[in-house]
Amino acid sequence: MNVKELQRKAGIAARKSIPREEAERLSRKICERLLFSEAYKSAKNILSYYPFGSEADVKYFNSRAVKDGKTLALPICRGDGIMIAAAPESPDALITGIHGITAPVEERSRILKPEELDLIIVPCAAFNGPAQSRIGMGAGYYDRYLPQCINAVCIAAAYEAQQIEGLYVEEWDFVLDAIATESNWYCALYNKNDKILI
Repeated sequence: MNVKELQRKAGIAARKSIPREEAERLSRKICERLLFSEAYKSAKNILSYYPFGSEADVKYFNSRAVKDGKTLALPICRGDGIMIAAAPESPDALITGIHGITAPVEERSRILKPEELDLIIVPCAAFNGPAQSRIGMGAGYYDRYLPQCINAVCIAAAYEAQQIEGLYVEEWDFVLDAIATESNWYCALYNKNDKILI
């Protein structure tokens, strides 16, 4: 087992070790941090995720985004390694998709082009705040998709416990604009496109 896989397992174990009620409290704080950010306030089209397993729960963020009139898309991960952003257009547009993750039904959703997205909330297994880097579950969907999202602010949502100093990253691992935890922002004030983040 290589270093990256060991760190992935350590990050997942750290988030799994958080008691359920505490994880719910911390997730709410992460959501509130995201909702008060300038990146959120200025966004019209958002790609978020539906939490799976012990991932930081951003369902509150998702529901607020819909109430605030934002277009909220969720990822569809295809078997060929391709990911798309799909905004469900009806209450029955969500199913259990690949890897057991809740995902939109493509035919009942509006597909957003990567360049249409203003804000992307990314799950992670482990992260390094100062480096603004993350590692995911290992399938590489986000690392292939995010470079196409040239107008988007990309923020990972994570518990502080998932931070790993000296996180091993490879040349294809996408560097984020920010990471939001229950207690910290890890980012510069502006992103590479001079968009205000927080």
